[in-house]
Amino acid sequence: MKAEQIIPVLRIFDYQKMLEFYIDWLGFEIAWEHRFEENMPAYLEVKKGNIILHLSEHHGDASPGSIFIWGEGVAEYHKELIDKNYKYNRPGLEKTFYDAVSFTVHDPFGNKIIFNEKFDDEKHGTLVFHSHE
Repeated sequence: MKAEQIIPVLRIFDYQKMLEFYIDWLGFEIAWEHRFEENMPAYLEVKKGNIILHLSEHHGDASPGSIFIWGEGVAEYHKELIDKNYKYNRPGLEKTFYDAVSFTVHDPFGNKIIFNEKFDDEKHGTLVFHSHE
């Protein structure tokens, strides 16, 4: 078997909170959405660049969990999010023990997303690492 794409499924419990967190704050866009009938739970795909997530309100589709993402521009993305002054999440930027620039966000449903970029002395050597609460 050869995997062509892996898409995590995360459980959500409140559609409006999902919009506020994933769309308004993190900057994802809704690629598609499905409901079996009006006023039924939603199942949707959100994406930001090549990061694709499935979010489900359906009981039994998924449990809150964690996603670990390697990428580029992590410090810049962190600054973009901090500058939005989202009152429910102010992630710190850190240099990890595994030699990465990293920050973690927690969604309103108990899911955790960890954004990482390999540390490069030339690119990241002047960064100031800090934590927010």
